Amino acid sequence: MGRWPALVRFAYGLTGDTGHAEDLAQITLSKAYASWGRVRRADDPDAYVRRILINAHHTRFRKRRVREMTGPHLPEPVTADGTDALDQRSDLIAALMELPPKQRAVVMLRYWDGLTETQAAAVLGCSVGNVKSQASRALAKLRTSPQLQDGSLPC
Repeated sequence: MGRWPALVRFAYGLTGDTGHAEDLAQITLSKAYASWGRVRRADDPDAYVRRILINAHHTRFRKRRVREMTGPHLPEPVTADGTDALDQRSDLIAALMELPPKQRAVVMLRYWDGLTETQAAAVLGCSVGNVKSQASRALAKLRTSPQLQDGSLPC
């Protein structure tokens, strides 16, 4: 139970949906339990579990890639009702969902979980240079994201 909130928060950043995030965290914990010997022997068990979560997300993404189709009529715009923080959060999540999966994972590890480039590279199983380049591309894309263009979120 101690890692559950952090796993759900991380999964939410990858999926953008609370239900999917909870499902993904549960899948991650069950896979970690099934391979507990390897998790325990890892240099950084938290990084190992995060890697399981990222792999589970990619597997889920590959299996059920369904694009939402909008109809000819867009819904009426919703007026702000004092939930600016929630609006900002949903704008940020929407912008994150526009990133490719690997860039999103790097952003989540580096800036959401606060890992160093070296730690993020270890979790993702790639080089530090790859983490740097993915982060650079992701931040450049986020800076030009229409969801974040009003300037209310620091980028």
